[in-house]
Amino acid sequence: MDNEFNTRKHKPNHEIKVKEVEDEEKIEVKHEEPEEEFNLDKDDEFKTPDAISSIDTHSSAEPLLDRKELTKMRIKNKKIDLSILKEKKVYIPLIIVLILIAGIGTYFGLKSSPKNKTITSINTHAVVKTTAASKLTGLQVNPLVNKLPITAVMIENSIAARPQSGLSSAGVVFEAVAEGGVTRFMALFQNNDSTSLGPIRSARPYYVSWAMGFDASYVHVGGSPDALSDLSSWGTKNLDQFYNGDYFQRVNFRDAPHNVYSTLKDLTNLEQSKGYTSSTFTSWTRKADAPNVKPNATKISFSLSGPDYDPVFTYDSKSNSYLREESGVAMTDSNTNTQLSPKVVIGIVVPASQGELDASGAYYTDYQYTGTGNAYIYQDGTVTKGTWTKSSNKDQIKFTTLSGQVISLNAGQTWITAVKDDSSVSSS
Repeated sequence: MDNEFNTRKHKPNHEIKVKEVEDEEKIEVKHEEPEEEFNLDKDDEFKTPDAISSIDTHSSAEPLLDRKELTKMRIKNKKIDLSILKEKKVYIPLIIVLILIAGIGTYFGLKSSPKNKTITSINTHAVVKTTAASKLTGLQVNPLVNKLPITAVMIENSIAARPQSGLSSAGVVFEAVAEGGVTRFMALFQNNDSTSLGPIRSARPYYVSWAMGFDASYVHVGGSPDALSDLSSWGTKNLDQFYNGDYFQRVNFRDAPHNVYSTLKDLTNLEQSKGYTSSTFTSWTRKADAPNVKPNATKISFSLSGPDYDPVFTYDSKSNSYLREESGVAMTDSNTNTQLSPKVVIGIVVPASQGELDASGAYYTDYQYTGTGNAYIYQDGTVTKGTWTKSSNKDQIKFTTLSGQVISLNAGQTWITAVKDDSSVSSS
């Protein structure tokens, strides 16, 4: 087995010669006088230059090799045969590179270790900055709004009840005759703010059915005998003021029975107490506004029961909406003092008949609220004749073209008025 130094000869001037044998570099140190040969034992393991220098110091009065000179020589020749392995070369630069790589890897490994990472906590209660299309209106809202229940509120429309509160905030409004030619509204909401709503009046079967298509809680003050029976047998989310008076108020600026009011906040709390925490329903297909360059339906009239209750909608091209009038004057919301202006107005032809007599001597109106019929959809200054369909109480009312294609509606408030026949609808 070859040792790192085969022979070393001492010479006073420490002359050092380097030979290259078979591409391997070996260091041979020779001294001319005295010629004393020093051989490493075969069992000796590899010794570093410092170790060898230490050995020579003990075996000779003169040092064999100056440490600084050896270092300079090693750098100059760049590689030394360490002879630790048989006929294998170890390159110092490679070792240095490997050491550097290992060191860098260790550094970044420790740096990326979970122990040294600062973990930023996520606030799950942070305000959501993104928006989503409202399931009720199609308008962009906080996504959390869509998790709220739909609340359907019966709003009176007798002359003594005007102007009403809250209608401009509704996402959808249904309008039909209640009894004796007096119309009534069912306004649908999906929020829980302090908006005042009223006057709130009694239930009717067709409103209950329309509300159930939205899986809505139904808010009312009593109702017709048929309606009260249907509310029970149909499994409606029933919120009757008669049994939940703490969530309603009687205002002092109106006489009874036109003085029952509530707020969306109170009604949402009532819904929570009943477990009515969400609504599952089929949303209408919505689209972006596309005002017609040449509007052909700028004034809409529905004939219901006479001049005090026949509504007129006038198209406003600036807002691409329809301004509502009643009894020849603008119909406003007392909460905002602004005129009602739905984005979409729909007239549905629903067969109606005279129902039973109520306590006041007026006849209830009975509508055929499930089935199908003609529909007139007004938006973007134009009209589309189509069809409405409602298969059952729990099914949503749908609007399609005469060929069966779904009609997309503008995002915003949709106002639906029930008329008894096609001749009760006109536009110009």
